[in-house]
Amino acid sequence: MNKTTENRLGGELRSHQAARRLLEELRRGRYADAAQLPSELELADVLGVSRTVVRDALSDLERDGYLERVRGIGTLVNRDVVRVENRMDQKLEFNRMIRSIGRVPHSDNLMVTRETAVPELAAKLGLDPEREHTLVFVRRRVLAGETPVLYSTDILPLALFGGKWLDTIDFSRPIFEIVEQHCHVEVTETLTTLHAVQGVPGIRRQLGLRPEQALLQLDEICYSRTCKPVLCCQTCYTDFFDFAMVRKLI
Repeated sequence: MNKTTENRLGGELRSHQAARRLLEELRRGRYADAAQLPSELELADVLGVSRTVVRDALSDLERDGYLERVRGIGTLVNRDVVRVENRMDQKLEFNRMIRSIGRVPHSDNLMVTRETAVPELAAKLGLDPEREHTLVFVRRRVLAGETPVLYSTDILPLALFGGKWLDTIDFSRPIFEIVEQHCHVEVTETLTTLHAVQGVPGIRRQLGLRPEQALLQLDEICYSRTCKPVLCCQTCYTDFFDFAMVRKLI
């Protein structure tokens, strides 16, 4: 069996699955009393995969800052990083973040509109500047229980839907799931800029902010596996959330 065949499982790399499983075990406290992780062979036996898959999984976890492999010592775990939630350098799933603190996420004030692309948005989405393009704007407020916690605006070309009736799509779902299911495009990375903002009055009213409260605004361009822009997202977070970032320096 070649490496590609061995590593693929239902469209996902086995190494990614193994990395996720090992991270879950570490968060539950497994190997907490050990100075370093067991050998690749031992981990392969525990996870039920090959040593090659384990090696790739460890590389994934090291790249994300959870582990450090030190020659002559072994594979060390950064317990502080393992415990971190809501990492801004990783995919942020606000429904998961809200559930993790025992609240029920839901969205309201959903608006789906069609608007003509202004030049700035057309450029961000890699659209032909000589042509007129229609964009789909998906705006929503997200609540944790009864508390408004963020406001999001997702913008993508109407052409991505291939003529599908927008009325048949449940836009209350996460936008990446919608794009994957209905546009058959997987978002693999984003280019994100962060700003502390007051926010426009309409958004402040919907979020019920006090006069002194600011928002953390994330502006994202989201790319496919072929490095093509797919959509733009703007998300305004209240101080309900705490975020962290792991910066690998070497």
